[in-house]
Amino acid sequence: MIGLRPDGPGSVVALGAHCDDLAIGAGGTLLTLCSGRPGLRIDALVLSGGGTEREEEERAALAAFCPGADLRVTVLKLPDGRLPAHWQEAKEALEELRAATEPGLILAPHRGDAHQDHRGLAELVPTAFRDHLTLGYEIVKWDGDLGRPSVYQPLRPEVAQEKVALLQRHYPSQRHRPWYDREAFLGLARIRGIECGATYAEAFHSAKLVLDLSAGG
Repeated sequence: MIGLRPDGPGSVVALGAHCDDLAIGAGGTLLTLCSGRPGLRIDALVLSGGGTEREEEERAALAAFCPGADLRVTVLKLPDGRLPAHWQEAKEALEELRAATEPGLILAPHRGDAHQDHRGLAELVPTAFRDHLTLGYEIVKWDGDLGRPSVYQPLRPEVAQEKVALLQRHYPSQRHRPWYDREAFLGLARIRGIECGATYAEAFHSAKLVLDLSAGG
């Protein structure tokens, strides 16, 4: 697989509509980023779950997925499944985050996601972060909306295994879901790995990407 390998972002903004979205969609990528960049600043914003056991799960999980990072987590209290009705609140939260950050990379849901909360957040991202590299992660679920991503982050086998172990450990409130299991997470990672010539990978969608291939930057 032919690829470009940049030096890496100086900071990351990680966005999720719900607690566990980030870990499912980009947990392996976060582990990979943080393992080689101690002190990397990561600003995580999650729109729902604030004030509940899910916020507690999310804070513990993100700390585990971002070891050694300068991690700042905000979990809001927007109602699950109602983002279209709370558009203004979500947009204001993104704009507030934008005013405080200048990320080199944004991890967020992708616009083709069938869940209205995921899709709504994805549509809001470019209204606040207009000139930033945004990678849209995928979330396995019953909708069957995974699509054909074009950007891949290979995961070492031990990283893929750690991602699954952390998902099982830190989100007990989700274990009852029929799709929330080891086979689903590793199965998708294996398929994405096949697509990019690796054992495991996470895959992303990118709406716009600018290259600078000039010598010396």
